[in-house]
Amino acid sequence: MDAGFFRGTSAEQDNRFSNKHKKLLKQLKFAECLEKKVDMTKVNLEVVKPWITQRVTEILGFEDDVVIEFVFNQLEEKNPDGKMMQINLTGFLNGKNAREFMKDLWPLLLSAQENIAGIPSAFLEQKKEEIKQRQIEQEKLASLKKIDEDKREKESKERAQSKSPKRRKSRSPVKRDRKSSPSRSPRRKPSPAASPPSSPPNHKEEPKQEPDQSESSKPEPLVQEASSTR
Repeated sequence: MDAGFFRGTSAEQDNRFSNKHKKLLKQLKFAECLEKKVDMTKVNLEVVKPWITQRVTEILGFEDDVVIEFVFNQLEEKNPDGKMMQINLTGFLNGKNAREFMKDLWPLLLSAQENIAGIPSAFLEQKKEEIKQRQIEQEKLASLKKIDEDKREKESKERAQSKSPKRRKSRSPVKRDRKSSPSRSPRRKPSPAASPPSSPPNHKEEPKQEPDQSESSKPEPLVQEASSTR
């Protein structure tokens, strides 16, 4: 009796669910890719989870952990039903967004199960593109750095060259002044030229005094001689 009771209720639930499921299958539109089966044992779900989180957040406008975990749980099965997933997500994302979400998700899962690492080819290409862009950015930074270094070296050389002529120019006026001073000195030296003649007369006067002294000494004997003759 108990068994029949449980069998009857389970059958009614199954009938109700199947009828509702059939109605939604007729009403909703599904992408053709959902007809293909996915083997989740060949898919690296951890790599796909960040994409699911980002996509659901973009659709809702905020991060809803309940909806995100709901999607993860449905992908835990070995062979999830894509159409059933869309029906279950319609209540959370609405019909259009649920259809667009599954249309983007299912090709990723189909591509992942065909790769050895279980990673969608689109993710691999995206990763390669990111690595390529990083290399390009590094090359640009290296080239810019080299240009800056060359520019600094050029500026330092120009500064060194600009400083050396200035020193030469600063010395040249001094040399000109020194050269000009001798040229002016002969014109300004008439007084020293006149002074030397003044000294010779002094020297000539001294010898003149000597003969004067000799003459003064000579008349004395003449006077004596005159007196003696007298």
